[in-house]
Amino acid sequence: MQAVVFEEPGEPAEVLACQEKPVPEPASGEVRVRMLYSPVNPSDLMFIRGRYGIRPNLPATPGFEGVGIVEASGGGLLGKLVKGKRVVVLNKDTGNWAEQTVVPAKQVVPIPDDLPLEQAAMFFVNPATSFVLTREVLKVPQGGWLLQTAAGSALGQMIIRLSKVFGFKTINVVRREAQVEELKALGADAVVCYDGNPEGRDNFVKQVKEIIGNQKLKCAIDPVGGSTGSAAAAALSDNGKLVVYGSLSNQPIEMHTRQFITHNVRIEGFWLSRHMQELSLLGKLSLVKKITKLMRDNTLQAEVGNIFELAQIKEAVRESEAVGKSGKVLLKIAAE
Repeated sequence: MQAVVFEEPGEPAEVLACQEKPVPEPASGEVRVRMLYSPVNPSDLMFIRGRYGIRPNLPATPGFEGVGIVEASGGGLLGKLVKGKRVVVLNKDTGNWAEQTVVPAKQVVPIPDDLPLEQAAMFFVNPATSFVLTREVLKVPQGGWLLQTAAGSALGQMIIRLSKVFGFKTINVVRREAQVEELKALGADAVVCYDGNPEGRDNFVKQVKEIIGNQKLKCAIDPVGGSTGSAAAAALSDNGKLVVYGSLSNQPIEMHTRQFITHNVRIEGFWLSRHMQELSLLGKLSLVKKITKLMRDNTLQAEVGNIFELAQIKEAVRESEAVGKSGKVLLKIAAE
């Protein structure tokens, strides 16, 4: 079988290669999945660069999420239940950028057959994160404000659409002026252009306060860190909470201690992988049901960009980080 492999951390386009590998066999409690599609996410690229929360066990195959069909089970009730099913695969160990992958049976979740494969491939990382952050972690109230950085991303756009469904308002932080009108057309209540320069932080906070007026900003999310995440934290009102779900800048968030002491501002981390591990099977199926409903009405669907074969992996990872690209880059691994 073909699989994407890297033997040392580094720039994805330089260290990734498509190689022939033996077909893996599932052990007890595991299943083997024939992969169909998998997206190229920022977390995958951070993993390849050695900057993610999980260190690669080299040589390694990347790909944290994707969709496939369970072809074999190593035994166990759950494995028997999902055999032959179309499933989404959360894979932090063996990687989904391969024609076949083996994972614990609890890391695959059956999904309805009517979901388009391209959307099913992106089922968890962005849709689940956006839903869980806004509805379960922060519980942004109807009429309340949520500030999000990296708002032009696929996840950021999902949150804007979620805000229209659940009635909260969004302040959307972007780096490029070209994104402002695009997000307003999508339904963003406010868009602020901020390049992350610490010298502009006070002006950024002033802009946010002008937007919310007499209301409070209690909720913020940030996948960037560094000065951008620091600015998001500084903009929070008393008792506000910033949830960090990424570290794209690879820089720490800085906040004055009086923000913690006087204003009771809190910073928490969120990692979808850990959240999913802590959910029971019924909890996972409940989340799948909610996300599926929001996918069907286009709230949690993502724009699909260019689609590449496994052998085109270098072109795929370059395209995924191209400035101004449209849509999520996907790997088409096999036909259904």
